[in-house]
Amino acid sequence: MHKIEQFLNSKLQERKDNLSIRNLSTSLPPVDFCSNDYLGFAQSAELQQLVSALTQQVPRYKNGSGGSRLLSGNTTYIEETEHFIASFHGAASGLIFNSGYDANVGLLSSIPQRGNTIITDELVHASIIDGCRLSHATRYKFAHNDINALETRLKTAQGSIFVVVESVYSMDGDTAPLTAIAVLCEKYGANLIVDEAHATGIFGEMGKGLVHQLNLTNQVFATVVTFGKAIGAHGAIVLGSQNLRHYLINFARSFIYTTAAPIHNIITVNAAYQLLGKTDCTIIHQKIALFRKLIKAKNIQALDSESAIQGILFPSNEQAKQAATTLQQAGFDVRAILSPTVALGKERLRICLHTFNTDEEITSLVNHLNEFQLNG
Repeated sequence: MHKIEQFLNSKLQERKDNLSIRNLSTSLPPVDFCSNDYLGFAQSAELQQLVSALTQQVPRYKNGSGGSRLLSGNTTYIEETEHFIASFHGAASGLIFNSGYDANVGLLSSIPQRGNTIITDELVHASIIDGCRLSHATRYKFAHNDINALETRLKTAQGSIFVVVESVYSMDGDTAPLTAIAVLCEKYGANLIVDEAHATGIFGEMGKGLVHQLNLTNQVFATVVTFGKAIGAHGAIVLGSQNLRHYLINFARSFIYTTAAPIHNIITVNAAYQLLGKTDCTIIHQKIALFRKLIKAKNIQALDSESAIQGILFPSNEQAKQAATTLQQAGFDVRAILSPTVALGKERLRICLHTFNTDEEITSLVNHLNEFQLNG
C-alpha cells in the first residue's frame, strides 16, 4: 500500500474510532426536521410553476452558461436579478456567486490585505474561516456573541479592520447582537460583514433578514445572502455598494475563475424572491413557538434560539448518534451534529423547523425525544 493510502486509512480510522465518521446516504426518513428548506420553497409546486413560466420568457435559453461571467457566462437577466435582489434587501448593489461558500471565500480572501485585521465570532461558518485563511490579514476570534471580548480585540486591531459575524448561527440557531456590534464597529472604524444565510426568509419584513429588521443596512459594509436555505434554490449574493460589487468582479477569485451558474438556476432564484415577497413569514415563527413551548413543558434542555434551528445537546458523539437513530427509526429525519463540526462535549441534534411541518408532527417529535431522554 502506498504511503498516501496509509495516511488516508489512518485518518479515516481515527474518525471511526471516535464515532465521527461521515457517510453519504440516500435513505431519508419521511418527516423532514433536517433540511434548511425552512419555508418549503425547495419543494414548492407554486415555485416550480413560476420557474416554468419565467423560463418561457428568457430569450436564448441554454442548458449551461458556457463560461465565466467575465467571458461568455454573463447575461442581462443575471444582472437584472442581482439588481432585483439588492433592491429587495435595501442594498445599493449585489453580485451573485455560485454558492455561499464561494461568496464568503471570495469576499474575505480579496478585500482584507496584509497589515489589516479580521475579527470573527468563534462560531462562524467554515467558509468564513477559509476565506480569512486565504487573505494575508491577521485574524482574531472573540468569544461567541461576547461584546466585551469583541471590544478587547478591536482595541488592539491594526490597519483596516473587518468584523465578521453571522446574524443567525447555523449550529446553535441563536442570533448575534448586531446592533451592539454595529455600534462598536462605528466606534473603532471597523467594517462589519454579516452572513445572513439562516436569517433570510425568517426575520425582517418579507423575510429580508435581521440586518434589515434592525435597520442596519447602512451600517453594514457587506451582507452575504445565500439561496440554498429558505430561498430553496442555490447560490448566494454579496450585497453592498457599487464599489464593492466592482471590486469583487475584479479581485474575487471564486467569482472570476469559475463557470457562471446556468440561467435556469438564476431563474429559480428570481422566482423564489418573487414568491418570498408574498409569503407569510409569520407561519415559521408559529412553528418555532410551538416547539419551544412543548420542549419547555417536557423539561427538555435546548439551546436558546428564536430561529428555525433548534439544538438539543448531548455529552458525546455516541449519545447524539443514538438519539438521531432512535428518532429516524420513528420516521423523523433528524441528524446528529458531531465533533469536530461542533466543540467536543457539545454534540447535538440539530432540529430544523419548517412551515410544512404540521403541529402534530412537531408534537410527536417532542414526545419521542422526551421518551428517548427518559429511557436513555
